[in-house]
Amino acid sequence: MTKRTQEEAEAAVRVLIEWAGDDPDREGLRETPGRVARSYRELFEGYESDPREYLSRTFDEVGGYDELVVLRDIRVVSFCEHHMLPVTGRAHVGYLPRNRVVGISKLARVVNGFSRRLQIQEKMTAEIAQAIQDILDPHGVGVVVEAEHSCMTLRGVNTAGSRLITSHLLGVLRDDPRTREEFLKLARNGV
Repeated sequence: MTKRTQEEAEAAVRVLIEWAGDDPDREGLRETPGRVARSYRELFEGYESDPREYLSRTFDEVGGYDELVVLRDIRVVSFCEHHMLPVTGRAHVGYLPRNRVVGISKLARVVNGFSRRLQIQEKMTAEIAQAIQDILDPHGVGVVVEAEHSCMTLRGVNTAGSRLITSHLLGVLRDDPRTREEFLKLARNGV
C-alpha cells in the first residue's frame, strides 16, 4: 500500500469540506485541512508500531505472586472502520502470570496500539488478549472492552448512551469458572 503525503491528506479534507457545502478558503476553515490531517496522524498512530513489542520486556522476579493481575479502566479511543467515526470507552485487561509479569503501563500501551486503528471492537478485543497470551504465556488472559460507538449514537439509530461490551477470555480465565468469575468481578467492580 502506498503511503500518502501530508499534502494529499490535506487535499482530501478540502474536498470533504467542499462536498459538505462549505468553502475551505473561508477564514475559519483555511487551516482546517492541516489540523485534520495532523490529528488523524495522532489518532491512527496504531499503524506506526507493533503493539506486541510493548510486551517484550518482562520481569521474572515475581516473588511467588500467582494471583490475577488486572488493570481496569484503560481509556480506549478508536475509529469504526465502517464509518470512520469515534469509538470511545474503556478496557479491562487481566492475566494470571505463569513465570513473569510485565510493567502495567505496557498493558495500556497494547490497548492503545490496537485501538488507534480503523477497527471493529470485537477484533480489537481479541487482538489485545491474543497478544498478551502469545508474548507473556500466562495461565490465562481476559479482556473486556466497553465502548460507545458514534456511528450509532450520533447518526443512524441515534441511541445516545448505548455501549457495546465485548470480552475475550483465554486459558483458565475461560475454562475455570472460579477464575473466570473472579476476573469478571474485578473487571466490573474492582475489589
